Amino acid sequence: MRHLYRIALAATAVSLAQWGCKTSQPAVSNTPATASPDAVIATIGPLPIYRSEFKYVYEKNSGFADTADRAKSVQDYLDLYLNFRLKVKEAEDMGLDTAASFRQELAGYRDQLAEPYMVDSSITRLLIREAYEHLKEEVRASHILIAVPPEAPPEDTLKAYRQITEIRQKAAGGQDFTELARANSQDPSAQANGGDLGYFTALQMVYAFEKTAFQTPVGSVSPPVRTKFGYHVLKVTARRPSRGKLTVAHIMVRTNPEVPEAEAKAAKRKIDEIYKKVKQGNDWDKLCVEFSEDGNSRAKGGVLQPFSTGNTIPAFEDAAFALAKPGDISQPVLTPYGWHVIKLIERKGLEPLAQLQPMLQQKVGKDSRSELNRRLLLERLRREDKLAENAEASQWAFAQANDSLKLAVWNYATGHKNLQQTLFSIKNQPYTTGDFFKHVKASQQPREKLSAAYQMQLLYTDFVNQSLIKYEKDHLEEKYPDFKYLVNEYHDGILLFQRMETEVWSKSLADSTGQKQYFEANKDKYRWQQRVTASLYNAADNSILAEAKTLLARKPYPVSEPKFAELSFAKNSSTLTASQKQQLDRMAQTLAADKSLLLDIAAHADRSEKPGVSAARNTAVSSYLTQHSADITQLVIRDFNTSAPVSRTDAKRNSRVAFASASNSKTAVEQQINAKKPLSLEITEGIFQKGDNPLIDRTTWQPGNYTLDNNGRVAYIEIAKVEEPRQKTFEESRGQVVSDYQAYLEKTWLDRLRKRYPVAVVAKEVEALKKAK
Repeated sequence: MRHLYRIALAATAVSLAQWGCKTSQPAVSNTPATASPDAVIATIGPLPIYRSEFKYVYEKNSGFADTADRAKSVQDYLDLYLNFRLKVKEAEDMGLDTAASFRQELAGYRDQLAEPYMVDSSITRLLIREAYEHLKEEVRASHILIAVPPEAPPEDTLKAYRQITEIRQKAAGGQDFTELARANSQDPSAQANGGDLGYFTALQMVYAFEKTAFQTPVGSVSPPVRTKFGYHVLKVTARRPSRGKLTVAHIMVRTNPEVPEAEAKAAKRKIDEIYKKVKQGNDWDKLCVEFSEDGNSRAKGGVLQPFSTGNTIPAFEDAAFALAKPGDISQPVLTPYGWHVIKLIERKGLEPLAQLQPMLQQKVGKDSRSELNRRLLLERLRREDKLAENAEASQWAFAQANDSLKLAVWNYATGHKNLQQTLFSIKNQPYTTGDFFKHVKASQQPREKLSAAYQMQLLYTDFVNQSLIKYEKDHLEEKYPDFKYLVNEYHDGILLFQRMETEVWSKSLADSTGQKQYFEANKDKYRWQQRVTASLYNAADNSILAEAKTLLARKPYPVSEPKFAELSFAKNSSTLTASQKQQLDRMAQTLAADKSLLLDIAAHADRSEKPGVSAARNTAVSSYLTQHSADITQLVIRDFNTSAPVSRTDAKRNSRVAFASASNSKTAVEQQINAKKPLSLEITEGIFQKGDNPLIDRTTWQPGNYTLDNNGRVAYIEIAKVEEPRQKTFEESRGQVVSDYQAYLEKTWLDRLRKRYPVAVVAKEVEALKKAK
């Protein structure tokens, strides 16, 4: 929670959780900042707060509010902002902004903030438009890959190109593309799928591959195209309009291929019963709330985020797109996550570009299209920042390459005079040969297949590009006023977090004495309303309820799982073997994981064995279990000594310890009944206040039993105890006390700050801002 709060503060400079207003991200401006006189709206001690500074953060976080309550909005925000500036002022006076850890954290945020400023906005707009046009269609294509790394030497690149060109000629000449893929493609999946990639649309493949696929007519073979994986040729086999986007709801029963067969069958029975109820017209939302095991969607009627082709599990996607009209229901569908019954909510075509713009801008900035943008950015920076290269110095630097570079152990003589030569300059800032060699030494990697000379050239290009980008990032504040504001916001937000952590959050959690004192002084805030201790049985019908009552009368409740094999002993022996100990280890772990589980231990012996051997077996087993995580209260021990003579076979059978499972939890009864007919019974137990459960709210809130109709089902409620309103104990109210104590600590801290740094507001400037349009 505190980490999230920290990010929010760093991003906005004021806690928007407190403000409660919608934020808007300022557009990146290419207009340089200009200085101008600015009115002071308030002072904090000697520190002036300028009108432009406050206006910027207010309008950013209020959505440029222009409403009837603007005056109140400005005043409320000013109060918050001044509190914020008080805390930051103290942090700066304490020197927190000079700490190495602070500077490192701010630098990390600054790098993130710089990203939008390091792209060409005009190129981004073109790429967004192209992606949108591609989204209008879905293409099915097969491909053949000849792998070659992005930085392969020219001779290897040429070899791969000739190979893919030869394959392309065969395909264009009519040879079967699938067989060519199986015989030649270096994509590992080609043997299984013959190169077929199925349908895809924009932003699902690397950019060069996608662009080629959408440019190639159906039935045609593309020219060779290079990606980071190597050279490809594509054959487009089909093209269709976009199937659009679906919104569906589902009811899910979890299972996976690894579960035991019995659990898998139980999951299938449950989903089949749910499907049957849906088809019979039972209310979908109620079934979803009661039975869906997808916790994220259950309370929302099972509704999922909209999706399109290629965005979800194929089995789920195919079943969903097969639904014709809203309200249609699929048969149960199995995916790796479990069983689903799917209901179509809405089918939508492609949204307008204006609506998709933010999503496309984000994705275009992250997928392989960004490589094009980076290349164009570097070309622009070479011009704008006046890159000037020294050919003579670079020729000497390249000549220092040798085979040690191929092994990543290259080094250089640090005293050589040529290291001081300017290799290139950016806006007259020199970068020397020595700077470049430091980069080479730090960046070299073992590449025995590349010549040393070629590697040195690659490293030079990389060094120039990194230097251009770093120079641009280091001077962003000079070029873009919005960027300067954002960095200042993060600067202040980090400081605020550090002071809040010290003065409020950590102190409130660690100060147990202060918590209790606050509780004692404010007891009336912490009270329970009237509560009942109750059990609720939600049954399919009266016969299920009657069966449940019969089973619940016999506590503990027998359970079919877990089952444990019996242990066999040699005659007169109670010594545990290694394999028996392994079996008991598993039993102990099961008991430790479920404290409601009971284990019936029955040791057997016959008259031919010495007296007390069955008791010794019981002791050996129970002692081992309790020494390995089981609780003694979970063990029910029985001792069987057979008094009558028995045959040798029977005697061997009696030299054993048998096990049976039971449970103190009513869930065992619920599971036993639902195993025969899923969804028949649901049991809920607990302590309830008014409003916690609508069925319990319908009772008279007196001890006793109540039977209610529950939309065709039967609800049986047992109220064991009614507790009248009372004062909460400190432990019962501790969570709320800590939260309230934090607010108290923050208020007292602000009172101290206002005494240390007197706040003065320039009323006429505030009034002018309240009336501004």
